[in-house]
Amino acid sequence: MNISSDGGNVPLLGNYRDTFTTAVTKNVIVVALCISINYINGTLVHTFRKHQIFTVNPRYILFIHLVINDIMQLALTCFLHVISYILYRINVSFCIFLLIFAVLTSFNTPVNLVVMAVECYIAICFPLRHGQICTVKKTYVLIGLIWMASGLSILPDVFILLATEPLQFFHSRVTCIRDYVFRSTYSLEKRDASHIIFLVLVWLILFYTYFRILFAAKEATADVKKARNTILLHGFQLMLCMLTYVQPMLIKLVRYLFPMQFLATHFTCYLIAEVLPRFLSPIVYGLRDKTFRTYLKRYLLCNMSIRNHPQNVTMSSTGPAAKRQ
Repeated sequence: MNISSDGGNVPLLGNYRDTFTTAVTKNVIVVALCISINYINGTLVHTFRKHQIFTVNPRYILFIHLVINDIMQLALTCFLHVISYILYRINVSFCIFLLIFAVLTSFNTPVNLVVMAVECYIAICFPLRHGQICTVKKTYVLIGLIWMASGLSILPDVFILLATEPLQFFHSRVTCIRDYVFRSTYSLEKRDASHIIFLVLVWLILFYTYFRILFAAKEATADVKKARNTILLHGFQLMLCMLTYVQPMLIKLVRYLFPMQFLATHFTCYLIAEVLPRFLSPIVYGLRDKTFRTYLKRYLLCNMSIRNHPQNVTMSSTGPAAKRQ
């Protein structure tokens, strides 16, 4: 069984059960991917914090916020995935707490990507005003607004839940799925409608910024080409992130078309929709961006050097003391 980061889907329904070997294999794959991707993302965060050239640049601030959000989302979805096999049912109150953060981080990713695309558009189309529009202070305010907007997407469901469910429900145990917890008809209809509106707005903004950059200059300079490619990657990453919002419909379709392969197909969808987009963030900026790549290599190569030659580090750290003795 696995649970998406928005808590919307689970393949362990009815008679759908994984064998012990399959369950262990799936969990090992998920945990290994989670640790590997979060290690890379953690190195990106460390690189950002150590160099002022990044902390004063709104573009890198938005990027590192996306990375931190990816770390939180991937760790949470991995935890939900593993705990769904171990416990299956957990306390409703604890599940609500997990689902709130799952929805927040899931909502943050596409909004952050769109904001980064808009920043790229301003840098290319309004280079003289970019420094005035995109400041560090405004960037942090914008990040706060992103979290507020994410909160508005889930708080109405929480209020409806508190108003409609009896007190005993919050002390019961349930499979931690969003539709199993926020089961009000109004909540389900609101979720579907808000997802559709959200999808349309996000893609309209992304297409607008891309085509404005596309026609920003008659001669395709290196910066314009890089901006176009970056927004295309944002679009691909956004498309993968948006699978989270259409996953409930896809799961129903897959369950109808491939009832015998439902678990395997769902697990593949889970990896594509929840794990793969978290892997793209380091590629878009961590590896493609020349400045970030230069500083990032120092830490990665340093860690590899320490692992391969730990005795040299020990000798260098103890050498002067030995000489003094």
